[in-house]
Amino acid sequence: MVFEMYWRHFSIGFVIYLAVRIGHAFYKKFKTSTVDKTVTETKSVAPEFDSEDSGEELVPALPRDLQYVPLKFNEIPVEESLRKSRHFYELMNARRTVRHFSTRDVPKEVIYNLIKTAGTAPSGAHTEPWTFALVSSAETKKKIREIIEEEEEINYRKRMGNEWTTDIKPLRTNWIKEYLTDAPHLILVFKQTHSQKPNGTKKLHYYNEQSVVLAAGFLLAAIQNAGLVSLTSTPLNCGPALRALLNRPTSEKLSLLLPVGYPAKDCKVPDLERKSLDNIMLEY
Repeated sequence: MVFEMYWRHFSIGFVIYLAVRIGHAFYKKFKTSTVDKTVTETKSVAPEFDSEDSGEELVPALPRDLQYVPLKFNEIPVEESLRKSRHFYELMNARRTVRHFSTRDVPKEVIYNLIKTAGTAPSGAHTEPWTFALVSSAETKKKIREIIEEEEEINYRKRMGNEWTTDIKPLRTNWIKEYLTDAPHLILVFKQTHSQKPNGTKKLHYYNEQSVVLAAGFLLAAIQNAGLVSLTSTPLNCGPALRALLNRPTSEKLSLLLPVGYPAKDCKVPDLERKSLDNIMLEY
């Protein structure tokens, strides 16, 4: 009698019970798959840490008896520190990306110093996973330009997409890269994913991506400090061809290409503003 009076309520309650049980089962399955996926993705972003256990005794890349020496640190007064920090900021804030270069030469000794400065950047386990390929030959620069312009035309016409090409349209760029042959020097920055140990086995280069990015930052700062200009170029889909042209091993991947020199006399740059400190810093 009671069931007949309240059967609708019993039915609704039973349906809600089934929905909760089914929903809980799906949630557990989703949570498990998400965790597995996260583990997989986490593992994939750091492939340099994966290595097979060959069974042989591992030898550190650095000497076992690595010696430590006193830090060469000369503390300066706070007032001087403030002055130097402000001066360096003003120097770097004046840095601009330049696409129009003078053909005027820059002594190679200057370029050597720039690259040596980039080589002082920190790196994972001090592997220094970078190669700086300096190209000054007019013939080689011409070949590099041909490779890049051929790919860049395809990039602009097909690969980059409407949103990308729309965003960069105010910068007035296209696939014609005159700076590649105008600039007196090109520096191609390769990251080394690994190298060879003396016994012929692979030597891993930890955090090679981050290390090369740091070195590139040092290089840009050195270029600006030397009174020169540059452009951070990332030639899309050109890495293998440029690597082959310069006879670099497959363990090296092209990260950046930087033309280095003086700006052309009629050089103009976009009137852009950088974000303020309040927009790039969080203080806790």
